[in-house]
Amino acid sequence: MALYVVATPIGNPRDITLRALDILRNSTTIIGEEYRVVTTLLKSWDIPKPNLQLLNEHTPPEELKELVHLCKDQQVALVSDCGTPGFCDPGADLVRECRKHNIEIKSVPGVSSLTCFLSLIGLRLDQFVFEGFLPARGEEREQAHMRIAKESRGMLIMDTPYRLEKLLTEFKQHQTHRKMILGLNLSSDNEQILEGNASEIEKQLKEKKAEFMLLLKPHECEDASFSNRARKISKKKYRSKP
Repeated sequence: MALYVVATPIGNPRDITLRALDILRNSTTIIGEEYRVVTTLLKSWDIPKPNLQLLNEHTPPEELKELVHLCKDQQVALVSDCGTPGFCDPGADLVRECRKHNIEIKSVPGVSSLTCFLSLIGLRLDQFVFEGFLPARGEEREQAHMRIAKESRGMLIMDTPYRLEKLLTEFKQHQTHRKMILGLNLSSDNEQILEGNASEIEKQLKEKKAEFMLLLKPHECEDASFSNRARKISKKKYRSKP
């Protein structure tokens, strides 16, 4: 049959497409990261619970093979905890294996945290680096920060909600002056966009734990900002002359 890669809401539960609802209603099996998240989604739209299967970071290879076999024989919908599956989650493993077995894969697009965030920052990023989730701890995380500090292009970073405060503290140490934009609780009623360096954002932060995406601004934006300030100062000096 086919595997349908179905985007689901990231914050506001009403941000789901009619096609996504139709696919979920007509799928024999739905694969998600957590039972609770999937059942809550189905219940909110009065969708009868089908065969539910889990796919997350704890799924062993033999269980992944079983999921591939399901996709061969029936219509299967793949969802993640939120947003578009296969983007920084184990759904990519299932898609890859289905492609190897020539199983039809169909996209059911919708909300994506990445494009949602980019639409709100007010910058045209012709190029950027998607860093994704930083290593959780230790030397690998420190090395990631050292690598990031050398990158002049805009960088998009994600992490778990409970590491938000830690991440800002780390950037205060590694990139004291670099400007950044922080998107919190995207698409929710308490959505926020904060801008400044790490210290400035930390002062504005009301929540220590929240879903977020972070953009380190490209150096060219900072250079342009400096040039604009310099031009304004120059004009003031020129106007003050007799």
